[in-house]
Amino acid sequence: MRWPVLLTLQAALASLSQAVQHYPSVWGHYDVCKSQVYTDEGLIWDYMACQPEATDMTKYLRVTLDPPNITCGDPPETYCALENPYMCNNECDATTEELAHPPELMFDFEGRNPTTFWQSTSWKKYPRPLQVNITLSWNKTIELTDDIVITFESGRPEQMVLEKSLDYGRTWQPYQFYATDCLDAFTMEPKTVHELTQQTLLDIICTEDYSRGYVWKYDKTVRFEIKDRFALFAGPRLHNMASLYGQLDTTKNLRDFFTITDLRIRLLRPATGATMVDEYNLSRYFYAISDVKVQGRCKCNLHANSCVFEKDRLSCECEHNTTGPDCGRCKKNYQGRAWSAGSYLPIPKGTANICLPNNLGPVIRPNISSLGVANRNQARVCDSLMMRCQNGGVCHNNQRCQCPAGFTGLLCEKPRCEGAPGGCPGAKSAGDTLFPLPGPTPLPLLTASVLALLQGAL
Repeated sequence: MRWPVLLTLQAALASLSQAVQHYPSVWGHYDVCKSQVYTDEGLIWDYMACQPEATDMTKYLRVTLDPPNITCGDPPETYCALENPYMCNNECDATTEELAHPPELMFDFEGRNPTTFWQSTSWKKYPRPLQVNITLSWNKTIELTDDIVITFESGRPEQMVLEKSLDYGRTWQPYQFYATDCLDAFTMEPKTVHELTQQTLLDIICTEDYSRGYVWKYDKTVRFEIKDRFALFAGPRLHNMASLYGQLDTTKNLRDFFTITDLRIRLLRPATGATMVDEYNLSRYFYAISDVKVQGRCKCNLHANSCVFEKDRLSCECEHNTTGPDCGRCKKNYQGRAWSAGSYLPIPKGTANICLPNNLGPVIRPNISSLGVANRNQARVCDSLMMRCQNGGVCHNNQRCQCPAGFTGLLCEKPRCEGAPGGCPGAKSAGDTLFPLPGPTPLPLLTASVLALLQGAL
């Protein structure tokens, strides 16, 4: 009687495992760039789109503050609690480790007690604005995969802007505005991410969700919602990833929206807890940030499954005969067709769009997908420009060659008598055999060794 129960439990666990896998925590699981498989033509490479795993990107950033002397502690300063101006027992002193609050404490491990944090000077120059720019730079293109979360140890700012750059800080665009009163601060109607649609996903909004309220001890975080935007295509539990991948593949503006080289947190007005500023207790007003979370991955154009950090710089470990920090070009001697980024589609392997050796003929148009070893049912295997079906074969939907009775192989290049006892009468060795290309247009001849290279065997 134990066997049916055991089988039932195994089935339940399998169902649970499938359910967990059905709702991934981060988008993108393209972790294998290639593998070897056996086919009728022998051992070949199976090429796939690939990308690095998502990780905590704050481990690799460089932080700068503007103005540079905005951090507290020089000279030492005493601070009061926002909710009680007479409780002034917090001291900041840059010369004492226990009392210093430098910028790097925004990114350290938050498992200690008391919490560590960066802190600004107080609003001692009121009514002049207390404004700070915190710039996070990676010197590398990053794809965001989860919400950006900023945790404040002071009250959350009454006015703030989160900005992004795609060109290493040369130009900036707003990601989101935050205010207790969006109309007053930025002349924008307040809105939440849940009011966005697929058509308005790229709209820049002002939200009051992360600035309202005086109970700041319990509401410390300011968030930029990445996953809620993914959910507009992938569903509320990110179960329809194919829809999201399809949109990212075909819509450059959408890809760029989730891609950054730098982030900038612009703190424009600190929490005051009231409509009026208490000019007699300005040490109540300041900024303090204990944690910044930025989850993402190196952008490698789906040509690498790992990214290394060497000499203070992130760089993709490129596959598919590509090179560059983002795998954004073909290697030397592998420019047989124009470089193209990999594709998420078709699910689940995507299309690798590998760079081909130079000696395979003229450069192909950039919108042609990969050779088809990885996804033979979807990718281009034969066409009228270079990979012509041989020995009378007919190219069918650019996906396969329909060979005449006496021939086989990817491009109908092999006589079927190969491998039979005695081989093909009068044939030379495979490495010396030349296969003429049919058709009126003269094209370079393909040797068997080149064909083997096409199939990834070399």
